[in-house]
Amino acid sequence: MRTRLLFLAAIALPLNLLLVAAAHAQLQTQMQPGLWETTMQMKSQSGEMEKAMAQAQAAMAKMTPEQRKQMEAMMGKNGMAMGGTPNTVRICISPEQAAMRQIPARDGCTHTMQHSGNTTRMQFSCAGNPPSTGEGQFTLQSPKAYDGEFTFTTQRNGKPEVMQMKQAGKWLSADCGAIKTIAMPPANKTK
Repeated sequence: MRTRLLFLAAIALPLNLLLVAAAHAQLQTQMQPGLWETTMQMKSQSGEMEKAMAQAQAAMAKMTPEQRKQMEAMMGKNGMAMGGTPNTVRICISPEQAAMRQIPARDGCTHTMQHSGNTTRMQFSCAGNPPSTGEGQFTLQSPKAYDGEFTFTTQRNGKPEVMQMKQAGKWLSADCGAIKTIAMPPANKTK
């Protein structure tokens, strides 16, 4: 169980960057501040990620109500809600973040972006553990909806792992409830 959770945590770090980037990348077109929900469909080249996710979900289903509540609380601190496929993540975008025209990046990551109308293309590199690199694009369909696709490379057991991710985001509410805004360091290069 611990190994599966560590694997989920390892992929959650680059996912967190991608989700925040997805929300912030479209800010040039007046993204709505507040609570956003992103659904993700991921596919790994090896199939190992899908196996680990299925095993973690099966293990969570066997937890006592108290254990499940603790796990959900831990994941909820990061705005995550694990369910079936696709997975769901919620993030809070402040009015200040929604007004920005550049995206912030977490420590250890660099990115470049190109804006064209409602579409933003992005390349990124994160030096975390495991390191990851990737590229993709997001298109804001309206101030309350976006979709996007990414390909990124990370590592699993010391071997490269290529993943494909499709996302769709929707605005839920002006009130973020218990989900806190992610404080981010200053943005990197934007074209």
